[in-house]
This record gives sequence, C-alpha cells and structure tokens, in this order.
Amino acid sequence: MSRVEGLRADSSQFTLEGEPFCILGGSIHYFRVPRAHWEDRLLRMKACGLNTLTTYVPWNLHEPEKGTFNFQDQLDLKAFINLAAETGLWVILRPGPYICAEWDLGGLPSWLLQDKDMQLRTTYPGFVNAVNLYFDTLVAVIKPLMFEEGGPIIAVQVENEYGSYAKDESYMPFVRNCLQSRGIKELLLTSDNWEGLSYKGVEGVLKTINLQRLSFGAIQHLAEMQPQKPLMVMEYWSGWFDVWGEHHHVFHAEDMLAVVSELLERGVSINLYMFHGGTSFGFMNGAMDYGTYKPQISSYDYDAPLSEAGDCTPKYRLLRTLFSQYHSKPLPEVPSPCERRVYDPVTIQQHLSLWDSLHFTDKPFRSEKPVNMENLPVNNNNGQSYGYTLYETIITCGGTLNSKNNIRDRALVFVDRQCVGTLDYKTHELALPDGKGEMTLSLLVENCGRVNYGKALDEQRKGIVGDILLNHTSLRGFTIFCLDMKPCFMKRLMSSGQWKSDVKLPSIPGFFQARLYVEGPPKDTFIKLHGWGKGAVFVNGQNLGRHWFIGPQHHLYLPGSWLRSGENQIIVFEEQKADDKIFFAENPDHGKTIDVYKLPFCTLL
Repeated sequence: MSRVEGLRADSSQFTLEGEPFCILGGSIHYFRVPRAHWEDRLLRMKACGLNTLTTYVPWNLHEPEKGTFNFQDQLDLKAFINLAAETGLWVILRPGPYICAEWDLGGLPSWLLQDKDMQLRTTYPGFVNAVNLYFDTLVAVIKPLMFEEGGPIIAVQVENEYGSYAKDESYMPFVRNCLQSRGIKELLLTSDNWEGLSYKGVEGVLKTINLQRLSFGAIQHLAEMQPQKPLMVMEYWSGWFDVWGEHHHVFHAEDMLAVVSELLERGVSINLYMFHGGTSFGFMNGAMDYGTYKPQISSYDYDAPLSEAGDCTPKYRLLRTLFSQYHSKPLPEVPSPCERRVYDPVTIQQHLSLWDSLHFTDKPFRSEKPVNMENLPVNNNNGQSYGYTLYETIITCGGTLNSKNNIRDRALVFVDRQCVGTLDYKTHELALPDGKGEMTLSLLVENCGRVNYGKALDEQRKGIVGDILLNHTSLRGFTIFCLDMKPCFMKRLMSSGQWKSDVKLPSIPGFFQARLYVEGPPKDTFIKLHGWGKGAVFVNGQNLGRHWFIGPQHHLYLPGSWLRSGENQIIVFEEQKADDKIFFAENPDHGKTIDVYKLPFCTLL
C-alpha cells in the first residue's frame, strides 16, 4: 500500500500524513538485543509513550567479509523493523556507513584497513567503492520498508556526526546521493553534536543536534541555522557509556526529566539515546582516544530508561508519566517484568592451555616481519577482525624488549611460555630474562576495541603494526596464529579430547570449562566472575563479551534464549587468574558511579 505524504520538514513543525507530528523517539539497536527479546523491548517502548524507534545499521556485522552479506537471524533488520511497525512505532533508520555507537571502528568493516592508503569517511576511491557495494545490498533490504512503500520508515539519517570529522567536503553529498540514487525518497537528516553543528550542511538535508544539557543556547543556535524548520534533538543522551578502569556513568532521572520536559514544552522533537542500550556482545565494543586510548566495556547499559536486561528504571516511570501528557488516549500497559534466575554456582571441570588450543586454529602464517591483524591471510583473505593474535619468534638472549608503541592494544609477553610481563599503550619496554640457547618469544596481542569516534579512526589497525626491538635490533621470523575465537573455533575446541581434568594446576592463559544444568525453561541471568582476571566468556559457543577485574563491569548478561533446558557449556578464556567456580546473579553490580552532569562538557563530545 503506497501512501501520499510522509514526514515533512516544510515549516517550524514536522508533519506526517499532512498532520502536525512531534517525534517522541528512542534508540534500540537490534544487534545489541537478543532477538528473542526484540518484541518485549519494543512493547516497553510503546508503553512508555514513544512513537518512533531509531536504530543504527552496523556495516561490519552485515558484511563481515567483503561481498558476503548477512541479514539473517540476529541481523534480520527487516524483521526488526516490521516488528516495530506491528507494535505501532514509526522508524528513523541510521544506516551509516559510519555509525559511531561505541561500536568497533564506528561500524566500519575492518577489512577496509587492508589498504594501507585507506581514508575512511572520505571520497577516497577504495572507500567509495566499498560503500556503493554495501548500499546496493542494504537499500534493497530497506526500500520496501519505507513509508512511501507502506512501511514504517519515515526518515533516514545521512552518515553520523560528520561535522566532528569533516575531512572531505564531497563526502556527505556522496552519501546523500547513495541513498537518493537508489530510490530513497523519505526525509533525510544529519545528526551532529555542538562541536560538529558548525559544519556546513548538506543541501536538502535537515540538521538535528545531539546533546545532554541545554547549554550554550544550542537549540536557539539550531533554530537560527535553519529558520522555519522543525527542531529535533536526534540524540538526547539519557546516560553515558563506560570504559574499563573508570567508574560507571549515571545521569540522575530528575536531571534528565527536567531537560526532556523543557524540550517538549518548546516544541522540540526528541530521540532518547539510548532508550535501551543492551550489550556489545562478543568483541564488538569500541574505544575512546583523545590522546589516551580507553577501551569500552561490553555492557551498554548506558544508565538508560530500560536497563541492560530490560528492566523499567525510575527514568522509565518518570518518562512514561511525562509522555502520557502528549497522548489523547491512555498508554498501553507495561509488559510484565522478564523473569530472571540465579543459577547455582558451577565448578570448573576441565581446562585447556592456550598452547594446546593452537591445534584448533587455522594454519599459522609465517612472515619475516610482524603483520597486523587486518592483513593476515585468514578469513578468505579478509584478515582478522577481532580477538587475539599470537606472534612467536626465536630469540637467543635476554635484554630489553621495546615495542616502539607498535602493540595494538595489549600484549602478554612469554619466554618459553612463561609470562614475563605486559606491553600496551602505556608500557613500551620490558626486561627479558637471560637464557641458554634458543628461546621462544611469544606475544599474545589483544585487539581491545577499535576507536569509534574522532580523528584517530584511520589509525585502527590492530595486532603488531610495526617493528619490535630486542636490544635495539628488529625481531624477524614470526609465526602468527589467528585467535579470533569465532564459533567454528569454539566448536572445534569444545569437541576436543585434549581437555585436562586436573584443574588444581591449570596453565594460564587458557580455556576453562564448566557445565550448567538448567531445569525447565531457561531464564535470563548474569554471570559473575568473582576471583577471575581478564578474558572472555562463551556460553554454548556464544561470546558474551569481555571480563576484567579492574571493572566497572563485574557481571556479564546471559540471555535465557542462549541457554537450553538440560546441559549448557560455559567456557572462560582467562589471561591472568582463574577461580574454580562461576557464579550467577539476578542483577549486575556496576561498581562505583560518577554523575555525568559533574563531568566537563567537553568530555561528552
């Protein structure tokens, strides 16, 4: 069924189907929410009084290898958007190609970085060609979901926060044309924070702003830039994200409500970012780099109105009361809370050392010089995207090992498989012990997450990205193992007969296995790794994310839909310190908190 008139921005107020329309939006990322919970989260959004869903599209998940696309199962974008429509929500789609989102490389595929001259987010030919092929496939999926075609998508965002990057004046018109030339006719938007709003606009595209505080006259500034155009806060930051080693960010409900109330009173449309944050499962978290590299945690709770596990918070209840005033009919009932369960602790039964697990990796690659992750000849020559890479070479003496800051991002260093220290962005030198004859030097390098925002985006190659020196001499003759810990590797690992049952003296780093027996229908829970060090957790082959004792995250969300009745396999990859048990909890422990309202304004850009 085609319709006549979609979302329009022809006056100081939006219109939809010819009637005045205020966007009451909220962000939920389908790729951060287990598919089994999509419907529940969207129903909660509708019951809160919102009328519009916004979501990003992560290019790096949908095209993990060049030319190979995945829009199935957890990545079934069409099903998610149709579910929103069935729930009674309109949709604003934010397809990128760059999305930021505190997501690895801002959603850009890491195989783009195989080109040593790559210039991301520009009209560099290699990037343009890749974007065109991506949009060819993506638009074929989303075009039938447009308002014009009878679908729920009423607007599409052109890229994301480009004003803060602004490397190429031709780039934003190129992205706009990518959409329009493929038949996208709905309203187009850009989205920028205060810093980026000064960047010149794109013809025919409405500017919107991202903010948390009504400081510096931001809304008035936007109004003056676009006279007689509707005003919208595309990202009203309902909370904030967290990085490893710092406190959990909170934004008090009353402070948030005061700003949202004022925006609505002034007739400004709003999108809550996030309404429900969810989880950056696997190794998909991004990182910050404003001179110091800071990787983000796996939880994307964001202190949002719906918690990581989908609970209605005090923010939710306050917003529901507020938004109900903008509806002529009573709001739908809030769905019953999702039941969670605290399973009994499970005991580690077997372990497998990192060194024994190397049999289950793809064939190692030999190279005179170190090769960065993205340029390894693995994954059908698309390189390694995520996880760990092991570099080994032979040395004949000890001395001073110097990384020259070529470790990205963190390496455990071993001599003859005995750990002698760590190299990272802070520590570039390490003393190696003397020994007799030939010794094996091993560097287990972790990609802790690629930067997702800022000028460092082009410099996100991982692994070892240049020479490593021993006593001022460059090391040569490397054997390189890809440890991306994909499901196929985990499956080989799980079926191995080499697991050892003597867990009193385990080899670390290594894999630790326990079995959880679930009676009846599985429920959501949180895994609590008290007494463990750093690594990642896999349940029935699914990567839940990273754990690290430095916090603030101390629990990993485990969706019940990823469990099964009966026996479940839990594997912890551990780098530093193992315990003999895994515990469960009903709610997460976020650790010490810090109020984002007390942070300098510049830290929120």
